[in-house]
Order: sequence, then C-alpha cells, then structure tokens
Amino acid sequence: MIIQICVGSSCHLKGSEKIIELFQKAVAENDLQNEVTLAGSFCTGKCNRVGVTVSVEDNVYTGITPGNFNEFFKDKVLDPISKERG
Repeated sequence: MIIQICVGSSCHLKGSEKIIELFQKAVAENDLQNEVTLAGSFCTGKCNRVGVTVSVEDNVYTGITPGNFNEFFKDKVLDPISKERG
C-alpha cells in the first residue's frame, strides 16, 4: 500500500510534518513496514481549509488532522490490510 502525504506549502502550514510523524509511528506500532510505503508528494490540488491531503492507493482524502488521524488510519489503512490478509 502506498500512502502519500502532501508536503506542499499549504499542507506544510497545516501540519503535514506532524501527520508524517503519526503515520511513521502507526506503521511501526502495527508492524506494517513491509506492507506500507510512506512518501511525500507535492500539491495534489485538493487543498482544504483544515488539515492535510493524503493519498492512499490513488484515493485522495483531505482534512487529515491529528484529531482525526487514528480513525483515518484504521478506516483507510488497517481495515483494508486486514481484509487483504483474509
């Protein structure tokens, strides 16, 4: 699974560095290093007033914040990987 976190100027100002840290921690805590690739991306053109833009397997999500990160990670990363594993 490829996850791209926008590091463009708008998302940078809205905390992309913190979102990257949260992803790194969550991937390590769930032992997903061999299943998840984290990457930075430049602006995807989907800027939102709040939060950071994140792409998961080419699906673009806006408004990711530290406050909604855990729910996002569970719904968009953990649950799909669990389904893949069967």
